Amino acid sequence: MSVSGSRTGGGSSLFSGFRVLGLYSNHVPHALRYHKKHREFYVVTSVGKCFHTYNVNKLGIVAVSNSLPDDITCLAADRMLVFAAAGKLISAFARNKEVVMRYRGHGQEVRLLLPLGDQLISADSGGDVIIWDVQGGDVYLQLRFDPSSFDVSAMMHPSTYLNKVLLGSSQGALQLWNIKTSKLLYNFPGWSAGVTALQQSPAVDVVGIGMATGRIIIHNIRLDESVMSFTQDWGPVCSVAFRTDGPPIMASCSPQGHIAFWDLERRQLVTQQTHAHHTAIAAATFLHGEPLLFTNGADNAIKVWIFDQEGGGARLLRSRQGHSAPPTTIDHHGNDGKNILSAGQDGTLQSFSTVHERFNKNLGHGSINKKKEHKKKKGLLYEELRLPSITAFSSATARQSEWDGIVACHRGRLATTTWNYNRCTMGAHKLKPPTGICRDAIATAVSITSCGNFALVGLSCGRVEVYNMQSGLHRGCYGDEKAHNGVVRGVATDTLNQLTLTAGSDWLLRFWRFKTRKQEGQLKLNAAPAGMKLHRDSGMLALALDDFTLLVVDIETRRVVRKFAGHHGCINDMTFSPDGRWLITVAMDCTIRTWDLPSGCLVDCFLVAMAPVGVSLSPTGDFLATAHVDSLGIVLWTNKSLCGPVGLRPLPADYQPAMEMLPGVTMEESEQQVVSNEDDDDEDAYESADQLGAELVTLSLLPESRWKSLLHLDIIKRRNKPVAPPAAPAAAPFFLPTLTGLTPRFTAPETVQEETQSKVLSWGSLCQRSEFSSELESAMQSGSFDRPIRLLKNCGPAAISVELASLTEGGKDNSLLLAFIQMIGSMFATGRDFDLAHAYLALFLKLHLRSLSQDSEAMEALQCLSSHLEVGWAELQASFDQSLCVLSYVKSALL
Repeated sequence: MSVSGSRTGGGSSLFSGFRVLGLYSNHVPHALRYHKKHREFYVVTSVGKCFHTYNVNKLGIVAVSNSLPDDITCLAADRMLVFAAAGKLISAFARNKEVVMRYRGHGQEVRLLLPLGDQLISADSGGDVIIWDVQGGDVYLQLRFDPSSFDVSAMMHPSTYLNKVLLGSSQGALQLWNIKTSKLLYNFPGWSAGVTALQQSPAVDVVGIGMATGRIIIHNIRLDESVMSFTQDWGPVCSVAFRTDGPPIMASCSPQGHIAFWDLERRQLVTQQTHAHHTAIAAATFLHGEPLLFTNGADNAIKVWIFDQEGGGARLLRSRQGHSAPPTTIDHHGNDGKNILSAGQDGTLQSFSTVHERFNKNLGHGSINKKKEHKKKKGLLYEELRLPSITAFSSATARQSEWDGIVACHRGRLATTTWNYNRCTMGAHKLKPPTGICRDAIATAVSITSCGNFALVGLSCGRVEVYNMQSGLHRGCYGDEKAHNGVVRGVATDTLNQLTLTAGSDWLLRFWRFKTRKQEGQLKLNAAPAGMKLHRDSGMLALALDDFTLLVVDIETRRVVRKFAGHHGCINDMTFSPDGRWLITVAMDCTIRTWDLPSGCLVDCFLVAMAPVGVSLSPTGDFLATAHVDSLGIVLWTNKSLCGPVGLRPLPADYQPAMEMLPGVTMEESEQQVVSNEDDDDEDAYESADQLGAELVTLSLLPESRWKSLLHLDIIKRRNKPVAPPAAPAAAPFFLPTLTGLTPRFTAPETVQEETQSKVLSWGSLCQRSEFSSELESAMQSGSFDRPIRLLKNCGPAAISVELASLTEGGKDNSLLLAFIQMIGSMFATGRDFDLAHAYLALFLKLHLRSLSQDSEAMEALQCLSSHLEVGWAELQASFDQSLCVLSYVKSALL
């Protein structure tokens, strides 16, 4: 409830949720499916309340599903649908996005799904196993198990076993059931260890069984005999996979992120892939018939491994990975606004592209000593060589092609590190003050100059050090010994490297000359600053104080020009708009507020579900990026003011903000309309209107071969006529016939007259009209020419030529010719089939122009048709010229 006189908000009027960057996978095992039409593998991974679909070929995202009410607990897929379980509800998705069926009936959380033909098998934590009819959503069969004696932990359908399913339990026993007759066929006693994974091997009747003790049993379920067994030393078996492209290799995964590859012929370990993932591997699957292994894990990473190494080893082919722990600090890198640098609690520094995921970069972890990390001397553990997470960083693009352009400070460390954005690695320098100075101090604030030559580092002991980015050498400090008598909370420099600003926990903001490092003034604050942000173009400095208030200082006049109050929690981060007009702040009270500096008012405020810890507005002003508590992704918000006018009004002090849902986590209504179940190959087709406007024309959808060659049929026939072989001359008779008489004369041949006679009957002798001619005659009386036009569309070029040539046969009048001219006129009047009308008219004139010129009525109709054509072409030419003029202007403006 709002207080009397207060105003309740309706969400953000300035920003709209767009999408989330950097989310790829969680602890839920993936589902792999093969698309027969595309001939490509697709993988489905869960990212919370929705799932993503990627093509394995390039790991490019294909679709993002609609959100479910709860987090997804398990996934499965068949040829048509993707099944996702969230709590007690199972949903079937078509086209990787839309919910087409819901299955309700479980009393506990569903944790296993198995599609089997027209049935779907699901198992929950309460011991219920339900077989569903996929199409109807009805319960086909329900089995009940006592979790204390048989807790279902794995399911599998043995190959060639019709209507059979193999169930594994956490107690170690296995059972083979017939789901059609509801009979228990066989009970396997197990090996006194919980079953964690079941996988069909390439051999019939042989199954791979992974256990909680780390054992992998290759078992023949038909003979109930163990073929072989292996043991991994990394704990329980998370997943088991078999290669199907030839080599008898089996892969087993561990909770530590390692993968072991076993040779089933030699029955020994071939190789192992340590630290394939930073956390437990959720699932591993070999692509059928290919030397590729797909894995996903709880570290927010999906990876494809290829087996092309000597000795059977695998290497990383392609991957997509984000932060495995929530990001804490974000900032845009460069002036184009396309890349966002993000530092997370996992210790990595990554760059996410707002254009496409293929431009993402992972700069990796900071290491204490790279040489020791590669050689791993003295038995140091892998994690002991890594630096802690980054607490603050600063970047510049001016000299990043020549040397490092990013400087960062780490939690609890005195030395700051440099990073190279182009090479995607940690830099060569560790910036550390001279020995003997502030031994127990740590780096708390960092800034890099706009030119990219110097880095300023603030320490907890009050010192502000200056380093050269090219050489990494120490160049001095501000003040005699200390710049502040407390912890340095922020440092910044102006655009021209004339002024340096520092803020400390001693409630002071001090101004220093950059070159001489002498103090030029200071400003007493009302409370200790928690952080600061400088907008170099406008010279405005924003300070967030510990009393949850904001101060804006003009560095030219060195006075406080604005003071804002309204947050009810610690202010975590702030950012300026590119023009310096807005100041956007985020705080632990879960609000994102936009302050207008010229008017000094709050103009936008909205609530989010998770407290934001970082914010950055792109230099182009199109996207606002935020990082949130307990969220691995970076949320993008679109700026509505760039798309149209936005009415921003000052908000009162007691303004009650409304909740704005984060993109990607919008809850769908449970009673939403369920769409019909269709094949995922079909897309929602848009039905276009027959004619968009009276001044426009519409082309036909027929191929060009149906109408473009009508005027060249005689040339085509002449070219396609077979060449006759040379005929031998007729042999002369031995005795030449002669005429009777005194003078000897030879007889002339009598076959000449017979050869000149034609055996082809004239068309007029048949006197039979075609269907087109009959329909054309009836259409002339009714006034509708749709039927004859449809008949011509179904004819080929040769058939059209015959139909048009037969218009003058079978009668002495030219009624059919006039009817055809009227049909062409109706096509031009409606504007449809514009290309066909011109092609038919050209062939018609070629065939009958001589006979038409002798008919005054036909010539009058043709002149009327010609005037309509000239007017129509003039309108089209004007539209073409206008469009070309606009395109030329836009092209010249862009260049």
